[in-house]
Amino acid sequence: QVQLVQSGGGLVQAGGSLRLSCAASGRTFSSYAMGWFRQGPGKEREFVAAVSRSGGTTYYADSVKGRFTISRDNAKDTLYLQMNSLKPEDTAVYYCAADRFSITPMTTRPTYWGQGTQVTVSS
Repeated sequence: QVQLVQSGGGLVQAGGSLRLSCAASGRTFSSYAMGWFRQGPGKEREFVAAVSRSGGTTYYADSVKGRFTISRDNAKDTLYLQMNSLKPEDTAVYYCAADRFSITPMTTRPTYWGQGTQVTVSS
């Protein structure tokens, strides 16, 4: 069992930046693949980015590639999502996720979820 607690998010103007954090507890953080998903208004939850257990492999949705950066600090048991050049269409509730095996762009149901945090980008 792993618990995920998110922080960050908020309201930002288009073109701005935000950083999301996800602190893990309960099990060895480095044993889990980690990822970020989001759910926009009236939309289904979608994959945003993922990172392997070691941090050596990352995946991004095409819509965020080149603007968002996922990273993890296994010494601090924390996952990050740096979001730059934000657009109004990035407005969503963002969720961090953990899975004992892997998270890729094809993953829809990772094992553990954070509580979600709202990101709103104004035009």
